[in-house]
Amino acid sequence: MRLPRTPSPAPPPIAFAAEPGLHGRGRFAPHVLGTVMLVLAAVTAVFALYAALAGETARGFVAFVALAAPVGALLRRLGRADAEPGRREAIATVLLTWFVTPLLGAVPYLVDLGLPFHQAVFESVSGFTSTGATVLTAFESLPRSLLLWRAVTQWMGGIGIIVLFVAVFPQLSIAGRQMFFAELPGVSDERVTPRLRSTAAAVLAVYTGLTVLCAAAFALGGMPPVEALGHALTTVSAGGFTMHGDGLARYANPAIEWTAVAFMLVAGTSMPLLWRSLLGRPGLLLRDAEVRVYLGVAAAAALALALLLRDEGGLALREGAFHAVSVMTTTGYATGDFAGWAEPAQAVLITLMLVGGSAGSASGGVKVIRWLIIAKNTFREVRRVLHPRAVLPVRLGKALLTEEVLRAVAAFITLYVALVVASTVTLVMLGSPFVEALTGSLACVGNVGPALGGLGPYGSYADLHPAAHLVLAFGMFAGRLEVVTVFVVFTPGFWRLPRKSPLAWWRSGRR
Repeated sequence: MRLPRTPSPAPPPIAFAAEPGLHGRGRFAPHVLGTVMLVLAAVTAVFALYAALAGETARGFVAFVALAAPVGALLRRLGRADAEPGRREAIATVLLTWFVTPLLGAVPYLVDLGLPFHQAVFESVSGFTSTGATVLTAFESLPRSLLLWRAVTQWMGGIGIIVLFVAVFPQLSIAGRQMFFAELPGVSDERVTPRLRSTAAAVLAVYTGLTVLCAAAFALGGMPPVEALGHALTTVSAGGFTMHGDGLARYANPAIEWTAVAFMLVAGTSMPLLWRSLLGRPGLLLRDAEVRVYLGVAAAAALALALLLRDEGGLALREGAFHAVSVMTTTGYATGDFAGWAEPAQAVLITLMLVGGSAGSASGGVKVIRWLIIAKNTFREVRRVLHPRAVLPVRLGKALLTEEVLRAVAAFITLYVALVVASTVTLVMLGSPFVEALTGSLACVGNVGPALGGLGPYGSYADLHPAAHLVLAFGMFAGRLEVVTVFVVFTPGFWRLPRKSPLAWWRSGRR
């Protein structure tokens, strides 16, 4: 999730010099990771009970609990809740949490479905990053408890694991500020409320409220209660996992499809902005530049698809609107196999994969606000050719964008494109057709889910090379954390020991 009223499109500068003292150094990461593992074990225990009561296999859930509970308890014992993490430890904590959680989440797929390790990890990462790409095919034969588990992983990943835990556990809000914003690159250090925990709680309240409303709307539209809940979890999280192989097309119900369109649009809108609107300032939504462009692009794409599909009546508009909103918000639902559409319609979908939703939402992709800034900065540079000495500020609404923000946006786009290109080239070298490699890379890094070719909405990622599953899993991981936080790990400064570190002192003494 993203938290400021006007979300900044770029991460704050990473300064590693401001490290805390030795008191408690390195103890906060184990505490957070242990807490996450224990709570996940408790949630999974509920699913084990549900599976047992439903007469389904619960071995995978039991194995998850047996692994996560003791390790989580040990890590909490080694950690300290009152330790103030430095910027480095905050980033490391977020990365470790997002690395370990999907690995644990792969256990039910390994045990209950017998998936190979690379496929189980791919499916789990796709869930927790709310991507929606899948290696599963025979949905009707899968345990209902496992399908609901997949939906819950997307719901947790959609809001952000750290945001969720800061909202629930007050001790994390005391020292978790840097970790909180490290999970949410692309935002400035601005809060909906003065207190960090209240900010996270406000976002969680909006997120949960939307989920409840969506589930009720799906149920009123004719979905069975469990399926209504499962699809609400994956709609509001912009995840896209469904409980049937043919997705929402199974219901052949216009009311359900339009309900999904409405809630996908809301899921792609800034949650903090929604919170402020609910507090009595509804005009904020329409006055926000990003929201206006976001809604305009969605409407234009829906109309373009409706015209390109060349159907008549309400079906073309409904199908165009549904898929335009689904792909732009990176939800990934489908009511038809767009992998078989004409190329002009597919070109619209590929463009929407790159656009993404609003900053501050559950959506992935580049985000509308970054494209706005790129467009404004490009126009400024064109004007500068005629007026090289002129002072030409870049504004977004009433806000003046600094050169630091512009540089950060450029860095994000560079890393994002580089990751997509590297992933595409790797997949082609591993034997994938170029169209599948390109759109699959775009869909995974952008957390969209389905792509084109054999990776379409009615296809599967199962037949990819085992190494391709791990490459795309890394793309989903990096895309969920918006690339920059992940690539910090590859800089020498991240691994440089602080001057106050005992090990650094020992090394300097040896010299």
